[in-house]
Amino acid sequence: MAKNTQPVLKRCRTLGVSPAVMGYAKTSKKNPGGQRRAKKSEYAMQLTEKQKVKFVYGILEKQFRSYYAKASAAEGNTGEVLLSLIERRLDNVVYRLGFANTRRQARQLVNHGHFTVNGKHVNIPSYMVRTGDVVAVSEKSAQNAFYKKLKEDDAFVATPKWLDRDKNTLQGKVLALPARDDIDFEIAEHLIVELYSK
Repeated sequence: MAKNTQPVLKRCRTLGVSPAVMGYAKTSKKNPGGQRRAKKSEYAMQLTEKQKVKFVYGILEKQFRSYYAKASAAEGNTGEVLLSLIERRLDNVVYRLGFANTRRQARQLVNHGHFTVNGKHVNIPSYMVRTGDVVAVSEKSAQNAFYKKLKEDDAFVATPKWLDRDKNTLQGKVLALPARDDIDFEIAEHLIVELYSK
């Protein structure tokens, strides 16, 4: 399996993504990367937007292309459908429910079989959740120190409106499909569509 091993904070600076979006605390450094070229070409802007989405969600090119093909075949705005599809990935849902500190950690926890969807074990991070699905920490994993602490913590987790989280039972329910305004970082999806439409 291919793995992205790029330094997260360095990549965040390059793409202009806040480390908080990735689940990391903001750094105190002020523009450590030096001066950047002021004007980007149209292609560079389109490519940056695509790389931003791939980086935030931890998706490689082949899989991203597959999502784009599904989005362009579906009804509605291609860019919005693409973001909705990616947002519905199981690893992202686990992160958004607050069961992992970062999307990378969520991906690893899903890979290791710590979660169930509708009572069945699922260890595929790219599994697509549907409306009404219940994502829960498996009974065996709930005894893990990480999840025991998560259950005891009173920390407020801001779940998006399309998800409902029950802290006491360590489970969440998909109430609806994610909409464009549920995306928690700035993205110009029309540039991605323009890039692939060439």
